[in-house]
Amino acid sequence: MKEKIDLSASLEDYIEAIYHIIEKKLVARSKEIATRLKVSQASVTEALRALSKKGLINYAPYEAITLTIEGKVVAEDVIFRHDALKRFFVEVLAIDSTIAEEGACKIEHSAPPEIIARMISFTKFIKVCPRGGDDLIEGFAEYCTKGKQGEKCDNCVSSCLDLGISSSLTSEQK
Repeated sequence: MKEKIDLSASLEDYIEAIYHIIEKKLVARSKEIATRLKVSQASVTEALRALSKKGLINYAPYEAITLTIEGKVVAEDVIFRHDALKRFFVEVLAIDSTIAEEGACKIEHSAPPEIIARMISFTKFIKVCPRGGDDLIEGFAEYCTKGKQGEKCDNCVSSCLDLGISSSLTSEQK
């Protein structure tokens, strides 16, 4: 089994940017990377050298930049974590998309894969749980917006109690 490549948050941002540029243009150029990340050309050159040394990109000064097979795998992992976090923030926590994007960018670098996987599982679970689903997610969003339960929540609780789900609740939860 191949050892996981350890990248700083900054290098993860670079490889993610390179991946997205290559998706659109087939190759990346340092100027495009600098523009996308709003950094200096010197910073890009330093990062490209580091990524090349780790075997993640094909890089030579003044040449087009491409990802190696391993670089593509690493970039897709960073993007997967980013997208999963953003979806969780937007879909489950009802966070504004812009704030969710910013938060995902910061957290994607430090969240262990187990936490990301659990968040994905939780999202899937609440969408199919008979006591959850989209109604639960929408109810939580409404709660966050208004600071209180909506009418639908009261109806849902009454419905659950009528169906005997209350037998699984403790006396404190009732």
